[in-house]
Amino acid sequence: MSQIVLQGMRKAQEREMLPPMDLYPQVEYAGRKIDASAFGPNTRSENVASMRRRYFHSDDLSNITFEPLSTAQSLAVASYNFANLAKPIIFKPSWLRAGIIVKTQEGVWINPLTDSVGDIIQDEKKLKERLNGIEKVNGIYLLHEDTSFVPYNSFEQGVQEHSKFLEGGLARGLVHTPDKKADTLSPIANGVEYPRGVNVFGFDSVKEPLVKVVSLGSDRNIFGYWLVVNGGLYGSDVGGGYAFGGLVSGEASAQENEGV
Repeated sequence: MSQIVLQGMRKAQEREMLPPMDLYPQVEYAGRKIDASAFGPNTRSENVASMRRRYFHSDDLSNITFEPLSTAQSLAVASYNFANLAKPIIFKPSWLRAGIIVKTQEGVWINPLTDSVGDIIQDEKKLKERLNGIEKVNGIYLLHEDTSFVPYNSFEQGVQEHSKFLEGGLARGLVHTPDKKADTLSPIANGVEYPRGVNVFGFDSVKEPLVKVVSLGSDRNIFGYWLVVNGGLYGSDVGGGYAFGGLVSGEASAQENEGV
């Protein structure tokens, strides 16, 4: 499957010209509106390939494509009406592949930096140089375009209370906030949705930088019901899951973004 239909989605009209694509309820992030749909469950590269195909939604959005969202954008979309949308369709039966990370000796790069040809930078020396002149904000580094560097000592792994997770550097780096708490994740990481807390694992120091995908899902173990935040179980192109793609073409989208 290239896309899923979620309860509350903006349904696509049926046409023969292109495959129909429903849109997720529109959310705002950093002052901009995000029109998104969910793709999967496949590997990351397969989901990205699906995003870049052409789809039909309506007469105003008749020839549309998508691109991968950042972790912060993806989690903003997932947080909207989480209990009725992303949780039952994505988190509970599968995973949300929220975005690419690079694990290093000292910490985790979220939405990692790329070079002039678009390849992910994995040279630790070059990565450290990019932090020159950038001050820590509440223990983490916030760069442009939702890129964050999160030192390992800014967050804890293992099962923990929701508040500890939301106040840790990993959660704040995922949503790229300078605040002391990742409030964007509160609709997901709370006692109603996950009574036993949050289980964070797979964010260990490595000798050489490794590209991974940060994934979120619902623990289905009979002994507990946690929100799982996983940074190491699967490689960047291994295992199935869903990913959010953001609308990048379409007449109506361009008009909506004018002056924003």
